[in-house]
Amino acid sequence: MLTCLFSHLPSLAAAAAALLCARKLLHYFQLESYQFYGYFKTVLRQWRVALLPPALLGVFSFLLSWAGKALYESADPKRVWKLICIMGLFSGAILAVGVFVSAWFQKGKEKKPFVLTARMKRLYIALAAVLLIFCGISPAFVIALPLLVALAALIALPVEKAINRMYMRDAQRRMNAQQGLIRIGITGSYGKTSVKNILYVILSQKYNVLSTPASFNTPMGLTRVIRERLEPAHQVFLAEMGARHRKDIKELTDFIHPTIGVLVSVGPQHLDTFKTLDNIIATKYDLIRAIPSDGLAVFNDDGGICADLYEKTLNTPKAVVGRKGGDVWAEDVQVSALGSGFTLCFRDGRRLPCQTRMLGAHNISNILLACAVAEHLGLSDAQIQRGISQLNPVEHRLQLLKTAGGVTVIDDAFNSNPTGAKAALDVLSRFPGRRIIVTPGMVELGSKEDEFNQEFGREMASAADVCVLIGKKHTLPIQKGLIDAGYPADDMHVFSTLSDATAWLNGFMRAGDFILYENDLPDHYSET
Repeated sequence: MLTCLFSHLPSLAAAAAALLCARKLLHYFQLESYQFYGYFKTVLRQWRVALLPPALLGVFSFLLSWAGKALYESADPKRVWKLICIMGLFSGAILAVGVFVSAWFQKGKEKKPFVLTARMKRLYIALAAVLLIFCGISPAFVIALPLLVALAALIALPVEKAINRMYMRDAQRRMNAQQGLIRIGITGSYGKTSVKNILYVILSQKYNVLSTPASFNTPMGLTRVIRERLEPAHQVFLAEMGARHRKDIKELTDFIHPTIGVLVSVGPQHLDTFKTLDNIIATKYDLIRAIPSDGLAVFNDDGGICADLYEKTLNTPKAVVGRKGGDVWAEDVQVSALGSGFTLCFRDGRRLPCQTRMLGAHNISNILLACAVAEHLGLSDAQIQRGISQLNPVEHRLQLLKTAGGVTVIDDAFNSNPTGAKAALDVLSRFPGRRIIVTPGMVELGSKEDEFNQEFGREMASAADVCVLIGKKHTLPIQKGLIDAGYPADDMHVFSTLSDATAWLNGFMRAGDFILYENDLPDHYSET
């Protein structure tokens, strides 16, 4: 009986070693917001890190397990302790290989660390059960670890959905208990976090405002904010609403029930999951569909999709900003490298001189959206002006940083998109010194990604004196765009990693340089 039990030790060791090796895969799953489609795309994109470790561990575990089984079947039953020691050594070897493989393929600093959340703990438990079953059949199943992680997530999914529904019901109860709470939904393909932060500063001149932090824009992100931070004193709740799939915004509006909706932008963001621009338009417009007849829908007049959606909206109170003669617009705009000045104009003829430290003409559009909401909620002219003067650039979104060496950094490293990248290049072009851009290009743009990056390269040619590109394969379209624009080859530098580029820049930069960091790809997009 004892020897029979110890004969299964290699299988148990293989399951434990696979669990150690699975951390990277679980991190990918977490980075992709627990979406199966994104997880499998990441596994294929990062196949060296995702597939080689479990393959090596699986082959090694199978061979030792097979050898242990053969030894057990041919051993003298009287030499029990010798057999147990040998099986223990085999199991220890499997665990040691698991630790080595896990450490080797997971080395390096993570940009967004793995977080052992309650959901991840439950996923670990489900994966442990799956590994025990499959490794009990054969340790060779470790080779299929990426699939076993997905299977564990699928098994845990009903439990996660039940827990999510329970938390969301509790959050709704807390919101509904607050009579008169003004709920504002903000969505857009890009710019929604900036508008949310601008709204928070301006509306805080009159109201007690609760805003979702960072990019908490999913159902569970909003749920967590409401359950942990909503207080009876709060009068306004700002809910940023993100989307990657067709019904994502409707799920959020059914949960929050906003009375004011702000549509910041609509463009080709997350095309890899939305598939078509029409799906993006329909998804973003779900916010406007949810606004009640006594609410307000605010649109940015972008001269394109948002403007068309404004005209299409007939039965909902609405406002449009950025259009002269509309509800709110700007005149006498002066955009410099250090900030912006403009005259804020309202439909009733009021004209307010305003100053802000925010960079870029696109941020004036974001401010106008917030001002339309502020006017609707009864803020005075003085309160609006004071709020605008107190605005600061959002972290990693055209944030100006001075360094001790006299180099000025323009940090626009958060999730670049075609419109935002163009605005960032416009800001860079206004600086007087040597202008440098560091970028890996744009991602999540579906089949048009290469086309957008090539155009990015062409636009870059007239704005930057030196181009530093990160990722030799992914930046090929940017390189082509630069070459098409006649950009000097000596001023274009391509590196495999940001750390390699940084080491080179440290010896290249000098006082008076201006360096734009445009986008910073997360770990699961790394080419190394």
